[in-house]
Amino acid sequence: MKKKNPALALFLYFLFFAFCSQWVFFYFSGLRPGYPYNALLPGLAVLGASFLISWAAELAELEISQGLAIALLALITVLPEYAVDMSYAWIAGKNHAYAQYAAANMTGANRLLIGLGWSAVVFVYWLRTGKKEILMDESQRTEIRSLLLATLYSFVIFLKHNFAWYDAIFLISIYIFYIMNTKNKKCEEEAELEKPGPVLLLAGLPRTLRNCVNVLLFLFAGFVIALAAEPFARGLVDAGKTLGIEQFLLVQWVAPLASEAPEFIVALILAFSLKPGKALRVVISSKINQWTLLIGMLPLVYGISSGNIFTPLLMDARQAEEMLLTSAQSIFALIIISNLSFSLKEALVLFILFVTQMFFPNTTIRYYYCAAYLLGSAGMLILLRSNRKAMLNMFTGSRFNKSDGGT
Repeated sequence: MKKKNPALALFLYFLFFAFCSQWVFFYFSGLRPGYPYNALLPGLAVLGASFLISWAAELAELEISQGLAIALLALITVLPEYAVDMSYAWIAGKNHAYAQYAAANMTGANRLLIGLGWSAVVFVYWLRTGKKEILMDESQRTEIRSLLLATLYSFVIFLKHNFAWYDAIFLISIYIFYIMNTKNKKCEEEAELEKPGPVLLLAGLPRTLRNCVNVLLFLFAGFVIALAAEPFARGLVDAGKTLGIEQFLLVQWVAPLASEAPEFIVALILAFSLKPGKALRVVISSKINQWTLLIGMLPLVYGISSGNIFTPLLMDARQAEEMLLTSAQSIFALIIISNLSFSLKEALVLFILFVTQMFFPNTTIRYYYCAAYLLGSAGMLILLRSNRKAMLNMFTGSRFNKSDGGT
């Protein structure tokens, strides 16, 4: 059992409460810090609230089944990302120039999750154990199937160059399907091994007090995110203008890094604690959240803000290219893990393709990356029998046998 370190846990709570509280002070005092603090201070608040809400989500695992707990953990840890992207969508309803930032933040967050998040789980597990492969549980086919449906539909969104209200209905329905089919597993009342120190500190409280404290954590973190998300979103755009950095790229990568840091840390802790399957569940479930709920909410928030819920959120040529690149990466990654195995080599390929594309913002070169992902996907389906059969089984519902390998 993991040894508690109450002093460190208390320090971490104090640190992240301080990150949150400073912005609460600025917000209600009427003081508005200038550059660079107009992005830095609300960004710190989002970061602090992200950690608090991730700990609260992990603490909630003590009260509900593991399968549902993982889905809840993945949902809650990406709420800061939702808040930032919804802020861009809301502002875009009043000022369409911000529509590009809503698309940039969404596509950046999704590609970051696969290219860095999924790969990092394998890297950490390999460094910890020397094992070069993570075998996934059969029950994770539900997650892969849900993600596959959303990914196939994302190509439709690319082709029509907009996010519409009916996209929201379809994508949110996929998420509901995923939640309804989440496998119930044992309650983790005593499962403390993989939990970080701040969670263990509260887990030792009497149950009623623990639940009350946890609700307060959720409420406080959510309150801070609500206050800081829009100022952080606007501050990043202003910072890009001041520094001469293209705002699209700044919003696409810096904002998701800040808002997704907690879920990455949770997954890496699980991988380091010899829970690689659960670590992959967290990051895959996060991808499902972002690829269904996040995209689905964009046209709804934009429509409400613009005064007409049926008004679609349009994409220009660059945003459409980013959407295609994100879809291509997603289908490539799904085919890789379709045989319920994720190797070090496969993680390295995902990581390299993700990192190198960041150095080539040119649209033409990005289309070459799209082609690489799609050709790689086709190549795996043609040459790798296990992946081909696994993908077919996603549609037929047949059970996949991990020993069915070969070409």
